[in-house]
Amino acid sequence: MKSTAVLVAGFLWAGHAFADTVFTADVIRILDGDTVEVLDAEKKTHRVRLANIDAPERKQAFGEVSRQALATMAYRQHVEVLDQGGDQYGRRLGVITVNGRNLNSAMVAQGMAWVYTRYNKDPSLIAVEKSARIGKIGLWADANPTPPWDFRHGR
Repeated sequence: MKSTAVLVAGFLWAGHAFADTVFTADVIRILDGDTVEVLDAEKKTHRVRLANIDAPERKQAFGEVSRQALATMAYRQHVEVLDQGGDQYGRRLGVITVNGRNLNSAMVAQGMAWVYTRYNKDPSLIAVEKSARIGKIGLWADANPTPPWDFRHGR
C-alpha cells in the first residue's frame, strides 16, 4: 500500500505528463511562428512552444511572415495556455487561445505552419492543413515548401 501511495504521489508531482493544465498569461514576446514568451499572474515568464505545429525557421522562406502572423494574433494579448508539458529545451508545450480562438489551428489554417505530424496529438489539424494546402494559402503558395524539420537538418 505504501509503494502505491508513493507511485501516485509521483504521478501527481509529474503532473504535466498525465494531465493538461490551463493558465492565463499575457504574451510579451514573439520569438518565431510557433514560440512565444508569456507573463503569468505571478509575474513569472514562460517560453511556450505551440503544440502540434511547426512553423518555418526565421531564416527560412515564410519564417518572418509566420512570426508576424502569430504576432498579429497574440502580441500583447491576454491568452489562455493549455499546458501540455515541457520539451527538451525547457519550453512549455501548449495550445494557446485568445478570446476562444485556437492560435495553433489558426497558424495552420493561414498556411503559416505545418502540422508537426511526429508530435501531433490533435487529429483535427490534419484537415485544417489539407484545406490550406488545397487553397494554396500562405506557405502552400510555394510549389515545394521545405518543412522546418528538414530545413533544420540541412535537407
